[in-house]
Amino acid sequence: MGDLRKIQRTPTGTFFVCLPRSWANKIDLKKGALVYIKETSDKKIIIDPAYEVNQSPKKTTLLAGPYLNREIIGRYLLGFDVISIEAKDNITIDVRNIVKNTVRSLIGIEIFEENYSKIVLQCLLQPSGFSPQRILHRIYDIIAGMNRDAVSSFIHGDLQLANSVVVRDDDGNRLYFFLVRILRTIIQNPSLSEKLGISPIDCLDYRLAASLIEAIGDLSVKIALKTLELNRLQASEDVQKLIQSLQNLIFNTHKQALQAFITKDIILADKVRKINAKLDPLFITIENASKNNPVEVLLQILATLSFMRQTYEHSVDLADLVV
Repeated sequence: MGDLRKIQRTPTGTFFVCLPRSWANKIDLKKGALVYIKETSDKKIIIDPAYEVNQSPKKTTLLAGPYLNREIIGRYLLGFDVISIEAKDNITIDVRNIVKNTVRSLIGIEIFEENYSKIVLQCLLQPSGFSPQRILHRIYDIIAGMNRDAVSSFIHGDLQLANSVVVRDDDGNRLYFFLVRILRTIIQNPSLSEKLGISPIDCLDYRLAASLIEAIGDLSVKIALKTLELNRLQASEDVQKLIQSLQNLIFNTHKQALQAFITKDIILADKVRKINAKLDPLFITIENASKNNPVEVLLQILATLSFMRQTYEHSVDLADLVV
């Protein structure tokens, strides 16, 4: 909770304000200590008592339990650099496997130490070296490829392509977790915010944008799974062509939505929303044309259309972040 302090002035014209005693005591600030003062782009002043000083790594300890996987990911997302997993007696093989599988799903974290009762994980990557915009673009590139290939696998009954979509989902998730970790670190560190050129408010939008893109990846996996369920059965040729036309529109939609978000282009964002006028008639046409397909194929077509509709809706939500 902040408080108001009156600006004072010395006889020579220097302005000054007293720092809160509780804050100074908390960080062990002594008389004569140096602090770094910097003006931000929004005309605020940052007083940093440890600017460019090697900070002690954030550490946490977890007890091996039934939710260890989630707890490790949670501490990783919160920006902890060292995560120790301890057991009362000894760490079982099952727990060790959980830890190792979790580590594989997270970028930059490695097993640094391991013995009979403790495993120490350490994150080796510093957030200051990674631009959130570049990571978001990389996440989108993976998800966009998954989306394209998922629909293509469904149209052509390509099981190998469908399986590759399912496998690539792990890559998208790893980058998503990494981006969330960086964004949370930026919010807690004003100096890092200035260095990377992204405000805490922008971090919230980036987190939501990444979540929407990741959701498109999840929908792509669901489409790929429909391909696997059909086991090489395909829709009729006329329906295949219609689904491809629908996919072309939706693919361009989420591509434009990301561009609108990055560039803050309101006009382009509005175009994303207006594409719905072309999509609705096409959805109806495909549903009507699909009625002549076998029941097992029809059901999967309708499910896939639902996933494609949700993909478009996520694209609209992404474009709406511009406003």
